[in-house]
Amino acid sequence: MSIEEFILAVKEERFVEAHELLEVEWRGYKKIEEKSKAKAIQGLINGATALALFKKNRYEAYEKVWKVFKKYNHLLENLDNNKKYYEASRLLELKNSSITS
Repeated sequence: MSIEEFILAVKEERFVEAHELLEVEWRGYKKIEEKSKAKAIQGLINGATALALFKKNRYEAYEKVWKVFKKYNHLLENLDNNKKYYEASRLLELKNSSITS
């Protein structure tokens, strides 16, 4: 399942790869017009992307993209099996704290 692969990639700080792991799921929700689910996945994708940007010293881009992660985080409740998605979100927050401090 892609969310479990995403979690592993984030744990290992493979943020660019993590971003790509949820792309198929995100596109699937967009295609069937499940907007809140698509936005929830987009938020996680943006969380991983933001951390990748920070590690590349692209701080302004990081700030902008991290805000999207935060903006859509509340939509995780709309996803099936949302415990895993919440786990991914908490992990992104932890990685953000350790990387940016």
